[in-house]
Amino acid sequence: MPRPFLFALPLLACITSLQAAEPLKVLIVDGQNNHKWEITTPVLKHALESSGAFQVRVTTTPPKGAPADAWNAWQPKFADYAAVVSNYNGEPWPAPVRADFQAYVHSGGGFVSVHAANNSFPEWKEYNQMIGVGGWGGRNEVSGPWLYVKDGKLFRNTSAGSGGAHGPQHEFVVEIQNPEHPITRGLPARWLHCKDELYSRLRGPAENIEILATAKSDLTAENEPNLMVIQHGKGRVFHTTLGHADYSMLDRGFYETLQRGTEWAATGAVTRTAEVPADFPTAEKTSPVLLEGHPKQAPPAAKPAR
Repeated sequence: MPRPFLFALPLLACITSLQAAEPLKVLIVDGQNNHKWEITTPVLKHALESSGAFQVRVTTTPPKGAPADAWNAWQPKFADYAAVVSNYNGEPWPAPVRADFQAYVHSGGGFVSVHAANNSFPEWKEYNQMIGVGGWGGRNEVSGPWLYVKDGKLFRNTSAGSGGAHGPQHEFVVEIQNPEHPITRGLPARWLHCKDELYSRLRGPAENIEILATAKSDLTAENEPNLMVIQHGKGRVFHTTLGHADYSMLDRGFYETLQRGTEWAATGAVTRTAEVPADFPTAEKTSPVLLEGHPKQAPPAAKPAR
């Protein structure tokens, strides 16, 4: 007689395959930002969900100046998610929420810091360790070195100076510094990014950090980090400085690196989002993404030549 367990093996393999294909649960945090989070969060959500790899939920903090009761009621369950994406730059989170987030990342949770999220929480030691480097908020040489890449080597400039700067928004070329990392593997060595702020002079503890991509700053003439990964305890952090506005995020390069970075932060690998899209930008041409029905934020007008 045939053995029953032999018939169960294909069924078990099918169930395992279906489980592996289930979307990764991701939480986006917004609610305060010096950028228009109400416009950019829907783009972040679309960027992730359009890949088919993620199921996204958004948690919105109380507004600036909200009473303590409102903050006490905001209790996101980070542990329910494979990765947390921050589109937040505002008031400090309540101590219990900070403690939960620290424990979540340190014990293996994935974290993605998008653009101005690296301006947040200058006094929160563990957060600055998570993001590696950040800007503004009083950051300076005491916060840590200014990181940049020259001739393929990482420099840690410890001279005095404020942390965080950028010039006028413009298109700029992103240059891959580590083509072997799962997030950047297979991408063009150089690609033109849509109009955005090019962050420079970022400072921080810069522990367990790896620079994946840079762009040459119009302010410093140095190759400033755009894409970074940081190991924090057992947790993985993907840090992108790109994405000032919706028109900066509606860019195939931004979409692809956010998808890959989020998957890597969540799992330590890039398999579901590894295929390079045919419309990925080249070194000479950007590749805008059309999001139908989205209320577009108008980019700033170009300044007249002097």
